[in-house]
Amino acid sequence: MAEHRPCTARNETPLQRADRNFVELLQELRVTQTGVQILFAFLLSLAFTSRFEDLDSVQRVTYVVTLLLAVLAAALFTAPAALHRSLFQQGAKPRIVQVSSRLATAGLVVLVFAFSGSVLLVVDVTTGRAGGLAASAGTFLVCVGLWGLLPRLVRRAGPREEEDVEHAPEAGPREGARVPAPLRRTVGQPSGLSGPAPRREASARHR
Repeated sequence: MAEHRPCTARNETPLQRADRNFVELLQELRVTQTGVQILFAFLLSLAFTSRFEDLDSVQRVTYVVTLLLAVLAAALFTAPAALHRSLFQQGAKPRIVQVSSRLATAGLVVLVFAFSGSVLLVVDVTTGRAGGLAASAGTFLVCVGLWGLLPRLVRRAGPREEEDVEHAPEAGPREGARVPAPLRRTVGQPSGLSGPAPRREASARHR
């Protein structure tokens, strides 16, 4: 059957490729879920501290919005597991991988705003509104740069490196390169032939 023929450079069938991609996606989700869990636990515990009563209306709104964003990010990151369990053994693994990848991307976008909101809340309470806004903007730019801009730069640099390797000149003796003295006599002559041998052959012919 066509669907079981190798389709990639790794000689994988479409189902094998989908299985590998899903395993790699789950490994990535484990990394991101750790950050979401820490953030979510911090936000939940913050509401039961004694200083929470001193927050003004803006800070309370920031807290609620950030908490909801953290919940949404956690839901997006756990959705692939629920999707896989619901469609288990129904021959939908490639589709599961495609939808799960989009869910993970959406979760990263939401997580950027959750991180920025949490930094805004903490720095606003400790130093002031201006410092909170600056720290939140810096957090947003760092996350966007590392999660969004850096992968694009790496992806663009990949084809350029491959082109440089393909067009690189083959290694060989350069002009003007020095040849060691013991090898000077052998340069330009076939292997196994030395200088006196041709002369002996020529004298034998004349005889």
